[in-house]
Amino acid sequence: MKARTGFLLLVLCGCSLWAGAQDMLSLEQAIALALKNNYDIQLSRNDSASYALDDSYAYAAFLPRLNGTASKVWNVNAQKQELANGSKRDTSGLKSNNLQAAINLNWTLFDGLKMFATRERVAELVKLGDLGVKNQVVNTVATVVTNYYGIVRQKQQLKAIIEQKSISEERVKLADKKLSVGLGAKPELLQAKVDLNAFIAAQLQQNTLIEQLKEQLNQLIGIDKTSYYDVLDTIPIREDLILGDIRNNIDLTNPQLLIAKKNITIAELTYKERRGERFPVLNFNSAYNLTRTTNNSVINTFTPLFNQNAGFNYGFSLQVPIFNAFNAKRLQEQAALDIKYQQISLDNQRSIVDVQVNNAFKDYELQKRNLSLEEENIKLARENVFIALERFKQGVSTYIELREAQISLNDAYNRLIAARFNAKVAETELMRLKGEIVK
Repeated sequence: MKARTGFLLLVLCGCSLWAGAQDMLSLEQAIALALKNNYDIQLSRNDSASYALDDSYAYAAFLPRLNGTASKVWNVNAQKQELANGSKRDTSGLKSNNLQAAINLNWTLFDGLKMFATRERVAELVKLGDLGVKNQVVNTVATVVTNYYGIVRQKQQLKAIIEQKSISEERVKLADKKLSVGLGAKPELLQAKVDLNAFIAAQLQQNTLIEQLKEQLNQLIGIDKTSYYDVLDTIPIREDLILGDIRNNIDLTNPQLLIAKKNITIAELTYKERRGERFPVLNFNSAYNLTRTTNNSVINTFTPLFNQNAGFNYGFSLQVPIFNAFNAKRLQEQAALDIKYQQISLDNQRSIVDVQVNNAFKDYELQKRNLSLEEENIKLARENVFIALERFKQGVSTYIELREAQISLNDAYNRLIAARFNAKVAETELMRLKGEIVK
């Protein structure tokens, strides 16, 4: 007997150590993995890198363009000539070759300051790309936080179901015992078993739901879907959020508002580019040309066997736009309309963010009050179930009274867990809108 007892203790200790050795994924670790592996963030970083690459070549707009050309042609000709004096010449297989080469330089000296506006626009696009990455990071982290605590919520719900199942198991035992001594009724036992089976089914469903939510989190943080880990079992709530602090300088921290402002700046620079197209363009041009012709034989004595020309030239060219079917004017007006569009978009986005902040904060305050109330209710519901269970054991109450107390406890758990999770979601949304969910 002692040997069996020792063996059981060894097995239980081994199971405890194995359970304790399972990986615990904290929220900070999940966020760090998402920042490293999330596909949406990687795509945003790729777009930002593309803008940065364009910016690294922005200085090229001020440099001259230098092009070289070269060609060589081999000819085999047959010639027939009849001269005025009646003489004839008939020659075939005349071979010659012609070499042409040139280096051309074109340097735009003035184009209505368009090149300066282009350089500034490309630089602003880099900043826009950085803001796009920040916006994606903020949204992804908010999604990770919500998903992570969604798992914690269902884990707490699972604990509540297990507690309810243990009460139902106690009900089945008591009902079976009362029936066996002739003090109970079979419907009472059957109802207890039905309720127990319902909680067993709910436990199975809850385990499946937790695994499904973990799959979603795995996709967000970019880890192997076969990885096993557990999450924490608490949902911390910040109690110090103030509406005024959230609204304060939100124009300087909300990524969507910053993007809208940056789009206005880019639209204004695009307008400068379109306006520059209506100015004259002054270019400096230069070229070095080489032409060489070699003939193996000729018919005409005045035709050279070898001829070479080489020369260097330079000068200025001025291109003045006079009329292009009003296309330049149309593009400039379109650019002006885009500035107005981006300004309206900013005002609209600012209005949307303001409404989202107000609604999120109202929900945050509501859920905090609900949480405080439900924390008190859960104590009352637990005490009520304990009293009902003791009264049922003593035979001074019916199973209906106990079952109603159990249902009340189940509802209290549902409201408590939901209030805690909803408060966390509202808090996360506030920090997302503020743009400070990631420091």
